[in-house]
Amino acid sequence: MHEATGLPHDPEDKRAMDARLARIEGQVRAVRRMIAEDRDCEAVALQLAAARKALDRAFYLMVSCLIRTRPPAGAVARRKYAQRIAEILARFG
Repeated sequence: MHEATGLPHDPEDKRAMDARLARIEGQVRAVRRMIAEDRDCEAVALQLAAARKALDRAFYLMVSCLIRTRPPAGAVARRKYAQRIAEILARFG
């Protein structure tokens, strides 16, 4: 991760995230196909759960990127930074 911005500028990190998202995309396409084929509801639900878990993992990787970046200088700025991360986790995590 790029320390100053928190962006995944490292080529290996970017490739890993892209591969993760491609797998998720494939899972979602599989769910759509299963529904079109009138597949069993349990099988569709299981595939949806797998896709949701994969998205959650991608989300937490991005939040961990925020945590690993260099916090801003100064106690007040660091508290605000920590509060923002906590808000993201509370709202979306």
